[in-house]
Amino acid sequence: MSNTTTLYQHGTLALLVPGLLDGTITMQDLLAHGDTGIGTGEGLDGELIILEGTPYQVDSHGQVNLVSADFTLPFANSHFAAYQPLMTVENARQADLPAQIMAETRSANTFFSVKITGTFTQMRTRAVQKSAQPYQSLAKTAATQRIFTRETVTGTLLSYYSPQIFDGVAVGGFHSHFMSADHDFGGHILDFATVDGEITWQQFDSLAQHLPTQSAAYMAHDFSQDDILGAIHQAE
Repeated sequence: MSNTTTLYQHGTLALLVPGLLDGTITMQDLLAHGDTGIGTGEGLDGELIILEGTPYQVDSHGQVNLVSADFTLPFANSHFAAYQPLMTVENARQADLPAQIMAETRSANTFFSVKITGTFTQMRTRAVQKSAQPYQSLAKTAATQRIFTRETVTGTLLSYYSPQIFDGVAVGGFHSHFMSADHDFGGHILDFATVDGEITWQQFDSLAQHLPTQSAAYMAHDFSQDDILGAIHQAE
């Protein structure tokens, strides 16, 4: 039986800040820890979303690609889905949703995932163009992002919430990706206007934090010289 109370995370957002963008886990290995998740590819190669065990990549051209087992990632989350109903929303504004979700879940001090399936308006997503070694910093690499928009789109928002005390390891607050029902649009969510749909959630009591100890660049890096939180908040 799959463990549904543990969130698995490979790498940290902090390691992306100085440009430690080598892929250090394969998609095959990531899927051993969950059938649902988000992440990015080596060199920030697009935005990844895993739904029902199928991994999709939204690349910098806006194309949606199925991800091979040997595709590598520097950072990713995954878990085994066991979502529970939270609320139904109609014409809910994105600006209001975080407070509503936090009030319903009362889980500010632990990790959880939110999944919203429905119809969204004015959805804006992004994906970053893959870069090659020598890698630039996260701020410089993220500047190459491409932005994609849909006035109305039906699909799935997949988000992970991290407590503020973990800001830097992950994003303190919500980190959200999107995939359309037609599998032809998605990416890291920048913003949207409203949503009609069903909100479900899944709480975790454990974080399995996996670090790329086989990466010589990661093991030798001095993070004390990096503006980790500033760079992450600018990029996210």
